[in-house]
Amino acid sequence: MSNPGEPDLFKQISDATEKAVRDAEIFLPDDVKARLVDALNAESVLVARQELENIIENICLAEERSAPLCQDTGIPVIYITIPPGITWVPEMEQAVFTGIVNATDKVPLRPNLVNPLSRENTGTNIGLGMPPVHVKSGEKFTITALPKGAGSENVSRIAMMNPSDKDSIPRFIVETMLIAGGRPCPPVILGIGIGGTFDLAASLAKEALLEPVDKMSDYEQDICNQVNRLGIGPMGLGGDTTCLAVKVKTAGCHTASLPVAVNIQCWAARRRTVEVSL
Repeated sequence: MSNPGEPDLFKQISDATEKAVRDAEIFLPDDVKARLVDALNAESVLVARQELENIIENICLAEERSAPLCQDTGIPVIYITIPPGITWVPEMEQAVFTGIVNATDKVPLRPNLVNPLSRENTGTNIGLGMPPVHVKSGEKFTITALPKGAGSENVSRIAMMNPSDKDSIPRFIVETMLIAGGRPCPPVILGIGIGGTFDLAASLAKEALLEPVDKMSDYEQDICNQVNRLGIGPMGLGGDTTCLAVKVKTAGCHTASLPVAVNIQCWAARRRTVEVSL
């Protein structure tokens, strides 16, 4: 089955991907900016206030200059929804990759993708089975870019817990942030995946980072409060706010299993969705 007007559609996918990546790199979502302002207004430690002021100034300068928020422009993780009547074909994925290459060249973005063993850089942020492209059905054709830097990714964790350890999940999450310290550039957002399989828990944790951070469940808020009591503070220099938000996604799991993943995101919690016009 072919899609109507495929050459034009492929170009639209490429353009939408390029825009999603570009805007994600430059413009922080409004809900994240609001949480940072709330953190500044509530902060009681002088050095932490100064760091939050620097972060907010950095956000403003990125917007004014159309420049990336951070020198680590990460690797864009791509989430796509396709509506009924559209068939996902290999050429569409290639169009996504073309959009990433174009964004890398035009924004510009730091080329971060390397061979894991030789460390040879592809120079384009694509190749070697990367970046991840997740496709699912939806009401609209949308492309979401989630650029993920290494500083926060490197201190993320996963555990295959015993079912009897269910009440220890918050402790594992808080411990993960305690070990991470200032390395993921706090204040952070914590994406949590609970359940599924080893690999699905990690995917859920990253998908949780797509959720708005303007509200949390009681469970999420309690974990966030526990993390903030660590006192790590903005950029690890101490303060009241270590975590801006905790977002949890769950899935069913084997009766003998309890996978838990923590995907840490830095204060530059970048994400942007662009709709493809059909």
